[in-house]
Amino acid sequence: MALQFEEAEFQEAYKEIDEPQLEGGWELFTDISGIQIYRLYDKRTGLYKYKIIGGLANCTPELCADVYMDLKYRKSWDGYVKELSEKVYDGKPVIYWEVKYPFPMSNRDYVYVRERRDLDVDGRKIWVILAKSASVAQCPEKSGAIRVCDYKQSLAIESDGGSGIKVFMNYFDNPGGSIPSWLINWAAKSGVPSFITDLQKACNNYASYCKQVKT
Repeated sequence: MALQFEEAEFQEAYKEIDEPQLEGGWELFTDISGIQIYRLYDKRTGLYKYKIIGGLANCTPELCADVYMDLKYRKSWDGYVKELSEKVYDGKPVIYWEVKYPFPMSNRDYVYVRERRDLDVDGRKIWVILAKSASVAQCPEKSGAIRVCDYKQSLAIESDGGSGIKVFMNYFDNPGGSIPSWLINWAAKSGVPSFITDLQKACNNYASYCKQVKT
């Protein structure tokens, strides 16, 4: 089976965890609750690419990566998930994800592949998760949702040297359709910090969740 991600993509994902590369037009979009969001205008799409820098307290990198990868658990703590599942097509795990959008806009859905690697980089332990949209014949578009065909995300996680972690994320998607600028701005300025807060709670509660699942 062909590799879904190249080695260089994993290296790209973690190389900015110490010092994000912001030359070339990146601008600080918001700085709230210890989370910095930078954006870069993409001429090809007329949309923005984002870099997100932040951290979580009282959490290990492995725990955060486990929570991030656990799709069943995410359905219990992410209120924007309408549908989320993983199936295997032609020997390749593929994820279907439908995201709730506010009325009267249509929901968006994604078909994507992902990969996690727990890396040793010159003695440093860094967890990297990559994801990107994929075209899968067995997952056709459906009514009631607009398919996001241009989606890419990378996440790098490392200990902050204490009891918490530092996180660096690259993110881009083209949601298609007509979306008001106020919603795009809200999603970046408020939605992302809110997601990080929810992720923090999810990490804190994961051990209890796993015990309940086992019983």
